[in-house]
Amino acid sequence: MDIILYLFIIVVGAYIGSKKLLSDSIMKKLDRIQTFSLLLLLFIMGISIGMDREVVNSFGSIGLKALVLALFSVGFSILGVKVISGKVINAKEEREESDY
Repeated sequence: MDIILYLFIIVVGAYIGSKKLLSDSIMKKLDRIQTFSLLLLLFIMGISIGMDREVVNSFGSIGLKALVLALFSVGFSILGVKVISGKVINAKEEREESDY
């Protein structure tokens, strides 16, 4: 059920964004809102991890593996976003140029 809710939220957000249903002032603040939301999520995840004694006690044995996994996850996520956003921006610019 959770995945359906997540997909629904993404679809609604995409619809709102495509129809520009939010005011310009909110649209300009979306980057800050996303950053704050992500930081809050990470903070809450940290609290959850810290509360789980089994996870905390196993940090020594999983430390290096977890660090490598986290670094690769973050690195490839950033790379993926850069590549995809670059393609989207280029496609948008090409479309705008062909409209003239």
